[in-house]
Amino acid sequence: MNVHAIRAIYHFEMARTFRTLMQSIASPVLSTSLYFVVFGAAIGQRMGAVDGVSYGAFIVPGLIMLSLLTESVSNASLGIYLPKWSGTIFELLSAPVSYVEVLLGYVGAAATKSVMLGTLILVTARFFVPYHVVHPLWMVAFLLLTAVSFSMLGFIIGLWSESFEQLGIVPLMVLTPLTFLGGAFYSIAMLPGAWRQIALFNPVVYLISGFRWSFYGVADVNVLLSTAATLAFFLLCVAVVAWIFRSGYKLKS
Repeated sequence: MNVHAIRAIYHFEMARTFRTLMQSIASPVLSTSLYFVVFGAAIGQRMGAVDGVSYGAFIVPGLIMLSLLTESVSNASLGIYLPKWSGTIFELLSAPVSYVEVLLGYVGAAATKSVMLGTLILVTARFFVPYHVVHPLWMVAFLLLTAVSFSMLGFIIGLWSESFEQLGIVPLMVLTPLTFLGGAFYSIAMLPGAWRQIALFNPVVYLISGFRWSFYGVADVNVLLSTAATLAFFLLCVAVVAWIFRSGYKLKS
């Protein structure tokens, strides 16, 4: 294992984050704070409890997950796409560095940024709504696993993309709608019967449900099923990345 290569990629990506601190960290935290003000403090005071939890507190896990998914994909996809765009990817591919080491460097940095962001949003939420965490270890586990899994997805999107426009297609057209429809602002138990069954095909439902369970002990689906679904998604991403590097898809052209 080439630890020096992993450290070099990781430090380079983290340095890029701190150079664009307002865009990378401050902007998502500010945007999420506005959600807390509008949905938590303003609208939440006029709504009843959901599963025994005040509405303002109920949406905290969903909003953290919304930012976590978006930023994980965005950070990882941009991190690997920029070397492709500039042509420096060929220097990386010709260096004595395996795809596992490249993956650890880029995905590790993207996941670190996302966990930092999620932690900041969690702290910021305390200023707007009261909440508690029933299962803190599970909360940390879901936070880390989700950040790593969707950083892997972002890495794949970055390898697949051929333009800056393509980088935004999946987050904007797929990921954001799935998150809003995945129970970020409501429980899927509130949906009519048929729509509730359809919602179960949305993979983001399992992420938000498991993460919310770690806060309040309430969930739309069983927490073990949520964990299994997230692990399965992570393993699928690992398999796709391994195939891309072995086949040279989108890398050798």
